[in-house]
Amino acid sequence: MFEKILVANDGSEPAFRALSVALVLARQNRSELHMVSVEELPYLPELLEEVREVAGTEARRLHHVLERSKAMAAAEATPLATHVIAGHPVRDIVKLAADLGVSLLVIGARGHSAFYERMIGSRADRIVQLAPCPVLILK
Repeated sequence: MFEKILVANDGSEPAFRALSVALVLARQNRSELHMVSVEELPYLPELLEEVREVAGTEARRLHHVLERSKAMAAAEATPLATHVIAGHPVRDIVKLAADLGVSLLVIGARGHSAFYERMIGSRADRIVQLAPCPVLILK
């Protein structure tokens, strides 16, 4: 049913639950499985040093995310292609989903308060609105 699946992983527990489900779906459907992690950089940095510091912190954090994800995929005997992108999570996840031509996007959601959701919204909501394919959101 799903030829190609993309799972977004920011290192949170909901994201790793989403990866677990994506691994099962990929195995059941014999799907090609991709995972994307986005390095978030400051939007309006004052100094170049600020960008370097954040980039270094993000790279170390994502290294652990990638290692844990690869171990989970190996335990399930499922090949996992990983993508690390520097930029804006919503925009770049949606763009990669379109570029890869995925048939399902799997994401985890943290679940903010009702007030937060109404005032600011969530990344999951924006991804659902912009994604070129069905989106499975796991809490």
